[in-house]
Amino acid sequence: MNIPHVPLVSVIVPVWADRAAARTLLGQLPPDPRVEVIVVEAERVESLGESTPLAPERADVRVLQTARGRARQMNAGAALARGQWLLFLHADSTLPGDWLTAFEAAIQPPAIGGWFRFALDDRSWQARLFERGVALRVRVARLPYGDQGLFLTQSAFDALGGYRDMPLMEDVDLVRRLVAHGPVVEVPCAIVTSARRYRKDGWFRRSARNLVLLSLYVAGVSPTRLARWYGDPIG
Repeated sequence: MNIPHVPLVSVIVPVWADRAAARTLLGQLPPDPRVEVIVVEAERVESLGESTPLAPERADVRVLQTARGRARQMNAGAALARGQWLLFLHADSTLPGDWLTAFEAAIQPPAIGGWFRFALDDRSWQARLFERGVALRVRVARLPYGDQGLFLTQSAFDALGGYRDMPLMEDVDLVRRLVAHGPVVEVPCAIVTSARRYRKDGWFRRSARNLVLLSLYVAGVSPTRLARWYGDPIG
């Protein structure tokens, strides 16, 4: 009798307008029997002038399409995932070379979820200051964002009901429920995220806007209203 192979972790990557970044990410994730990769594209990507398959030669990468919305896309990927753990990764992020070794060491019982450390692909002092600010927020408030590679067991994801269908703050919502649900850990290596939005919008302007949006969300302002102020959260 053939026993189906169960990967250790399913890496789920939502994609909208960041296909070039997704290709780079896939190129940095070599095939490994412990890992399956699921790319979830928003529908109608052809309207962006890009319809070439993301991973035409990767049998270990599954690509599916679903309705646009990061929460919907990540839930769709989780529904197909076979891994014991689910790792949700932004397309413009990069996993360090030793991520899997560090991940395996960190996810010992009783941990049910967690995240990686945060870093930006920028050498400026503003980037280092922002990284320290994120580390402080995570240490004090236990509140990482999705760009830190949120992960949790399949059973914990199911128990929490997955991501709520929200246009913004879906990662904050899941993290708050996850931390309340059981023990969490931080993997002691950093996921490196693109700093292009910070360079484009201005380091302090974007940081201040993010802080204001988070404060308003915690105060009870609806994610739908916040999304209108924020602009396009994917892409």
